[in-house]
Amino acid sequence: MFTPSVFRRLSLALFAALGLFIAFTFFQYGISNDEEVQHIYGRLLLDFYSSGFTDRSAFEYRNLFLYGGLFDLIAALLERILPIWVWDMRHLLSALFGLAGIIASYKIARRLGGERAGFFTVLLLAITGAWSGAMFTHTKDVPFATCMAWALYYTMLIMEKLPRPPLKLAIKLGVAIGCALGLRIGGAFAVIYLFLLLGLAGLVQVKGWQARLRYWLNSVIHLIPAGVVALILMAIFWPWGVMSPENPLLAAKSFSHFAFSMLTIMDGRVMPIGDVPRYYLPAYLLVRLPEIFLLGLLGLVVVAATRLHRLSIHKDKFLPWLALVIAAVFPIAFNVIDKPALYNGIRHFTFVVPPIAVLAGLGLSLSWDTLHAFPRLRKGLTVGCAALCLLTLATLWRLHPYEYIYYNNLAGSMAEAEEEWEGDYWSSSLREAADILEEEISSKPRRDANGEIVPYLVAVCAENIQGTAYLDNRFTVTKNWEAADFYLSTTNMGCDDVMKGTTIGEVERMGVVLAVVKDRRQLLAHQRKPRIPGSAH
Repeated sequence: MFTPSVFRRLSLALFAALGLFIAFTFFQYGISNDEEVQHIYGRLLLDFYSSGFTDRSAFEYRNLFLYGGLFDLIAALLERILPIWVWDMRHLLSALFGLAGIIASYKIARRLGGERAGFFTVLLLAITGAWSGAMFTHTKDVPFATCMAWALYYTMLIMEKLPRPPLKLAIKLGVAIGCALGLRIGGAFAVIYLFLLLGLAGLVQVKGWQARLRYWLNSVIHLIPAGVVALILMAIFWPWGVMSPENPLLAAKSFSHFAFSMLTIMDGRVMPIGDVPRYYLPAYLLVRLPEIFLLGLLGLVVVAATRLHRLSIHKDKFLPWLALVIAAVFPIAFNVIDKPALYNGIRHFTFVVPPIAVLAGLGLSLSWDTLHAFPRLRKGLTVGCAALCLLTLATLWRLHPYEYIYYNNLAGSMAEAEEEWEGDYWSSSLREAADILEEEISSKPRRDANGEIVPYLVAVCAENIQGTAYLDNRFTVTKNWEAADFYLSTTNMGCDDVMKGTTIGEVERMGVVLAVVKDRRQLLAHQRKPRIPGSAH
């Protein structure tokens, strides 16, 4: 009944559903906190090229030069072409990157475990809020993760063709790695994986050191086109990165040890981002991934532990399997050992989600095979997985369009999770809060004695663009918070407690208040000053 062709059709149906989901919802997501500066960076990069490399403003703009501009440069180009509001266009573009990441993950899983594993992988990513919800607004993290997923896929294919991989395959690998480096210096992880696997391949597949040296030399020679293509693309999308040999090292050092003051929260404990425990990332992965995702990983571990001697991994598939495991485990291990400053949960390590999803999808598929002699247990597994999927889908439906704040039941109820873990850290709910403010206030603008419009002053606990982009001419966003007539804020990290006022509106999902709208017009002077909340949560 469940033949490979059936699972292939199910996967295609899921892709179609995801495409429709993107098409009908991309305009519902709010601007993220750093999206304005990112887009400005893209425009400045475009100015750099259109000026004949004379306008170097992009390399003096904040610290954005430490990032590659692949996504932002594309967005800046599309801004001049497409008749779509720029912020909605960015979210559509980011979501398409996210869909491409799911396709790469599907191809990896299908190559290692067949169509069934591919389908499970697509399903897992589709119901993972940290991917399918984040892909609209995490315009740095999801495109980078997608490029890394494609780099992993082509690395796996390369491993099967060593020591003489085809030129076409090497070029594809170079494109994937170059695009990853054109977004973040973290793309160097893909290069590390490649050379680590190349070294292991020589040790495993060839006997004798002379033969191994020839193997490694031939492999490197055939991979030179990949390096050339990667370097060219990196130079195009991250020109600052190639202006000095030291620049990539400076970027890597900057990202390893953030130097700014900021707080994060984990399991109810508020802390500076430089003081997070080593298990911060693993803890967040444990509560952010859906239960069926974790069940798939558990199934993989159990099958590997109990039936390893029976599992038949073809010799040609050993290195591709190893590549997948390294891509999923190495960054987490590096994080635990290096202990860099972290915040926003798993956001900076979103690129580990696709390879982990592939492992979980393979785990579900192998568990199905393992239970072939136990039809009742297999039926129970099927029913249980279906129930978990429906439960997760129902939660995502109720959270829309804030799916990215999803937590599983290990974090408690959604109200408990939003209280004890990072919530709407991108302040996406301010789009809806702005709509509430416009509805609550008279549609007629306020005027002075001369009939001139006098806008209401609005303070926003986020970037000003997250208010100005949505409010009409009755309102002006101000940096003078004491003078503000209204206050828009998310509840993440206690930002809503910073300013007093009468709450006239709330953005709420599943009993959780994500953002508030406060009226401050009746406050006295001594009540208008911002305050530091006694506790963020």
